[in-house]
Amino acid sequence: MKTYVIGDLQGCAHEAGLLLEQIEPGARILFVGDLINRGPDSLGALRRVKALSDASDCRVDALLGNHDLHLLAVAVGAQKMSRSDTLDEILAAPDRDALIDWLRRRPLAMFVDAHLLVHAGVPPQWTAAQTMALAAEVESVLRGDHWIEFLGQMYGNEPDRWDDGLTGIARLRCIVNALTRMRLCWPDGRMDFAHKESDKGPDGSDLRPWFDLPERRTADVTVVFGHWSALGLVLRPNLVGLDSGCVWGGKLTAVCLDDRSLLQVDCPEYREHSGKK
Repeated sequence: MKTYVIGDLQGCAHEAGLLLEQIEPGARILFVGDLINRGPDSLGALRRVKALSDASDCRVDALLGNHDLHLLAVAVGAQKMSRSDTLDEILAAPDRDALIDWLRRRPLAMFVDAHLLVHAGVPPQWTAAQTMALAAEVESVLRGDHWIEFLGQMYGNEPDRWDDGLTGIARLRCIVNALTRMRLCWPDGRMDFAHKESDKGPDGSDLRPWFDLPERRTADVTVVFGHWSALGLVLRPNLVGLDSGCVWGGKLTAVCLDDRSLLQVDCPEYREHSGKK
């Protein structure tokens, strides 16, 4: 059974359907998160992936991305919608509660055939095993009785650097920010959330992509991620970046983990590209 990983859908349900048609029946299919928002059919995208997952006997699954968490927070009143959100159809859908319940039970990280899958990034201090353990801490809260309370405290840019001594909401927030929001970091591993519109920091700064930090402890596995449309498709021996900007007029991309072959479909420019997500 081959395994395919698909980049950020962001509500591009039609393109998701075209890409899925190219994948052989019975394959394992994993999504790196951000199933919804910004694109024209967030409800259709979410329903499609949930239906595939429900019928697949665990062969189809999706990570939580920052937009997926945003939907959860908006749905419970912990966050306000922005003008660029395309979540109204989900929030008004008759199956809204089932969709929200399914989404909040999705993982924040997966480890598949020596590949570590996350939505955004991994701090340099974490090993693959530690990443899975820390993701599980947040997953346990989101799947538990106090998930709505957690969503109300989840937002914020601090702490911006991992420390094993972090506890409580500060610990959980740092884990969420790393796995779902991180792009650029300072040399000491501090996360920067101000620069979103390019594949690098400002000229003269010490900011660099999280995966280029020295002594990154996940360099011994292949990390697969999305989230960074300004970066585009990245294929390195130990790194696969899959956000090829579908909603911005780029492509929707799937990679086969078994042989690194690619499947892609072209996408209309549903949003004017700015690099922001």
